[in-house]
Amino acid sequence: MNNLLTSLPDHVDHERLDEILRQDNIRIERILSQGHTSPKTGWYDQEENEWVVVLQGSGEITFEDGDKAQLQPGDHINIPAHRRHKVSWTDPDNFTIWLAVFYQ
Repeated sequence: MNNLLTSLPDHVDHERLDEILRQDNIRIERILSQGHTSPKTGWYDQEENEWVVVLQGSGEITFEDGDKAQLQPGDHINIPAHRRHKVSWTDPDNFTIWLAVFYQ
């Protein structure tokens, strides 16, 4: 058995992605952020839908159309394929732990 909230490093220099599961039409990742954001230029434009939940910490997702989603522990959002977005803020003092489910 594994736990998504343990086995955390002391610090990460860049956002860390840990693949939890991969099957034909689904991929699950644990993402660790600590003040990390998406690159200043460009947007995520994914082929897959993405459902994401914040397990610990907090973060903000900004969409190309100007919408923003501020997420606290337990908050989740579904991002349809090709809805351009980026992570615009994460807590710099604590880990933000995201669980992302990518699906067709």
